[in-house]
Amino acid sequence: MTLRRSGVPPRSGRSYRTTVASFPGLQPGRVGTATLVVTADDTALALGSGDVPVLATPRVVLLAEQAAVAALAAHLPEGSTTVGHRVQLDHLAPTAIGGTVTAEATLRTIEGRRLTFVVSVRDQRGLVAAGRLTRVVVERARFLGHAAGSDPRPAD
Repeated sequence: MTLRRSGVPPRSGRSYRTTVASFPGLQPGRVGTATLVVTADDTALALGSGDVPVLATPRVVLLAEQAAVAALAAHLPEGSTTVGHRVQLDHLAPTAIGGTVTAEATLRTIEGRRLTFVVSVRDQRGLVAAGRLTRVVVERARFLGHAAGSDPRPAD
C-alpha cells in the first residue's frame, strides 16, 4: 500500500479539480468577522465540554470558523464551498454569560485548494483565543457525494 506523507492511504487516484488560482477574489489579506453574545447555550456546561458556565471551547472554534467563512463570502465560484481541515487554536481566557466575543479571521496563505487563516477571538477584556484554521475549497456536489457514500472511500 502506498502512503502519502501524512500516513493516510491515497484515495481513488482522482483528485478534486478545483484550483484556487481560478478564483481571483481569493487573495491573502481578506478578513472576516463573527460576533456572539454568550448565552447559557454557548457554555461548556451546556455543550458537555466541561462543568463551568463560561464560553465553551467548541463554541470558540465555531465562531472562528464562522469568521473564516465570512472572509470568503461571495468570492467562491458557483458550485464550490470550503470545508474545515485543521484547527490549531489556543483558548486563553474565559468569557462569562452575557459577554460579547468577536472572532477575526485573516486569510494568510493559499496553497492549492488549502486556505490558511490566522484567527483571534476577543472580548471586552482582551484576547480570548488565537491560532490558525485551514479550510479546503471543494466542489460542493462531489463532496456531498463522498459524504453520502456514492463515491466510496478506499479500504484501509
